[in-house]
Amino acid sequence: MSALVIAEHDHGTLKGATLNTVTAALQCGGEVHVLIAGHNAGGAAQAAAAIKGVTKVLHADAASLAEQLAENVAAQVLTIAKEYSHLLFPATAHGKNVAPRVAAKLDVGQISDVIKVDAADTFERPIYAGNAIATVQSSDAIKVMTVRTTGFDAAAATGGSAAVQSIVAVADSGTSSFVGAEIAKNDRPELTAAKIIVSGGRGLASSEKFHEVLEPLADKLGAALGASRAAVDAGYAPNDWQVGQTGKIVAPQLYIACGISGAIQHLAGMKDSKVIVCINKDPEAPIFSVADYGLEADLFVAVPELVKALS
Repeated sequence: MSALVIAEHDHGTLKGATLNTVTAALQCGGEVHVLIAGHNAGGAAQAAAAIKGVTKVLHADAASLAEQLAENVAAQVLTIAKEYSHLLFPATAHGKNVAPRVAAKLDVGQISDVIKVDAADTFERPIYAGNAIATVQSSDAIKVMTVRTTGFDAAAATGGSAAVQSIVAVADSGTSSFVGAEIAKNDRPELTAAKIIVSGGRGLASSEKFHEVLEPLADKLGAALGASRAAVDAGYAPNDWQVGQTGKIVAPQLYIACGISGAIQHLAGMKDSKVIVCINKDPEAPIFSVADYGLEADLFVAVPELVKALS
């Protein structure tokens, strides 16, 4: 019995989600292998080989995998899938795009958003926006899983010495093509990897106030900026800042929620944060129920005072 982790990378380097997924794979039992499917991705393959606990890295390198299109990556996984008992993908946009294709082709069920491995065939995952935890047992010969990275500590990026084995890359499926990408540039930490996040909600009332009030605090703390769905829908913040069930799932060391009431879908995306601080003038706001520290105050007064105190 062995597990295969389908790595997420940008060819030169691994993305952090891969390390969390390796930890989940180690808990499934048996050897852990990592698949690097890309083009000129030798750097990512070497980084994967250094992960503690990984025993082999499979490196598929071809122009057809340059953009990591879901159809091509899924086809690559399927060439070796039957050699494994577990196929694990990070529960990211990329992983969620590829995993269902693999599960469908293998005619097995997909276990989504795994947050705990109880046994090789038994897993826990959140349902009802995180208000309940389902324990799922699978009898499929091959378990296809997406792993919620906030549920597992990152594996050590060094200390391993796995062999890197080149495998034959698949040809382009021809069913999709890469047109272009518009990458948002941000000087702040990436939201899902940030240790500190300052988030704003509908209480900020405008895009101008969102930036005027929250950016100085984020600058002082070296934090990423996040937002509730209500703030994003109102146009106060860009879509890629959205935290929640329909946005990004985060678990930073410190999460500061300003003017966020705490709708269920938002709590589902941040309640695993190590320390939660909320600032809200409504004492009945649901956010207080999950906060470690709550301040009942007007955020337009409290946040600038906090920034001043940090100076």
